[in-house]
Amino acid sequence: MNREYHRWHSPSLDRDMELLIFGHSGARVLIFPTSQGRFFEWEDRGMIAAFSEHLEKGWLQMFCVDSVDAESWYCHWAHPAERAYRHAQYDGYLVNEVLPLINHKNPNPYLMTVGASFGAYHAMNFGLKHCFDVDRIIGLSGIYDIRGFTGGFENEHVYFNNPMQFIPNEQDPNRLYRLYELDIIIAAGRDDRLIQSSRDMSRVLWEKGIGNALREWDGWAHDWPYWQQMLQLYINGSD
Repeated sequence: MNREYHRWHSPSLDRDMELLIFGHSGARVLIFPTSQGRFFEWEDRGMIAAFSEHLEKGWLQMFCVDSVDAESWYCHWAHPAERAYRHAQYDGYLVNEVLPLINHKNPNPYLMTVGASFGAYHAMNFGLKHCFDVDRIIGLSGIYDIRGFTGGFENEHVYFNNPMQFIPNEQDPNRLYRLYELDIIIAAGRDDRLIQSSRDMSRVLWEKGIGNALREWDGWAHDWPYWQQMLQLYINGSD
């Protein structure tokens, strides 16, 4: 299996950033780690190995990015405005640095965003914000309303990185048409404390006419073995 390590100094974040690429062709998958997780998390947790056939046969190519959660939403000592701004810089890193790398490495036009737990927030937020670049969003056991991290503080960087806020107010007809085309899958365990977040995200999307599949699993289902099972079902669009 092709495995590539990349590191460069990010102009967007003014720090070195690292990522891993697995596979050589196929549909592109942009993978976000869990809260404050690292770019190697999915490999360490056996998620890459679980999709070895997909990767070796050229069905999928996975791009595992690093997070800056400890400098943004989880940086509790900083003012919420600073945290939100740091996330906006991270979004700039993804759009202006990671996406061009993905496009250079693989001309396949199909792109998925995938994440579990807090990574699901990143996958959903990025996919909905940049809907013209993304075709499928898969959020597993996620939280989707970022206002719980800001203590009630709101500004443009919070708003435009909170899908629970910007989706209800979306009015751009071109963006709405594209959002209607997205394949969105939201999965969580019924006993997961975050289950209501998944239900709320699904409801907000449907209220805007944006179709999505909400899949509620039996039990807690908030751990890597469950996420592996979920992704094996949903990465191909299966119910």
